[in-house]
Amino acid sequence: MTSRDRILADVRRNQPPLVAAPDITAWENKAHSAEVLLQTFATVAGNVGGKVVLVDNVDDIKSHLNIPEGGRVLTTLPELLDVADDAALFAGNAPHDLANVDLAILRAEFGVAENSALWLTEKLMGTRVLPFICQHLAFVVNAKDIVPDMHAAYVRTAGTDHGFAAFIAGPSKTADIEQSLVLGAHGPRSLVIFVVLG
Repeated sequence: MTSRDRILADVRRNQPPLVAAPDITAWENKAHSAEVLLQTFATVAGNVGGKVVLVDNVDDIKSHLNIPEGGRVLTTLPELLDVADDAALFAGNAPHDLANVDLAILRAEFGVAENSALWLTEKLMGTRVLPFICQHLAFVVNAKDIVPDMHAAYVRTAGTDHGFAAFIAGPSKTADIEQSLVLGAHGPRSLVIFVVLG
């Protein structure tokens, strides 16, 4: 018996007893008011470096945009094509073609109150790299599409199949350099979430 075989045999002999998975129906069936979900979502988003802006409709977003002169803006929302280029036009392009995107405005399928994560599929991104390569990122999500926790999020994504999808929360950040929080370390420097109330 080799040392590898002895180690693996010892691991197999010393396994903890199996336990049943927790019952998550308690979370699924718990009632959450829309106001509490939205407040929790906004608070957590602020804690991780993001900002939540409440709007009545998608057209109201235009008055909150701060686009630098000559800045490149891409969006997947048809309602915003008068202030931005269509991100779908760049699907299939080399990622470097998007290196100079100042702002990407994307629709999220839903948000998660407990961690302010937003569920985004490749179909909603226009192109996979866009939410990770832009300088600033903005999401649009309907208030009615904020779920309480990741248990509810996984229930909502059950049975769906995507080539690529991601939960995204807050701007890019790291705290491993001299234990100092740095925003925009590897991706977007800021994240604004427009929550549509209407």
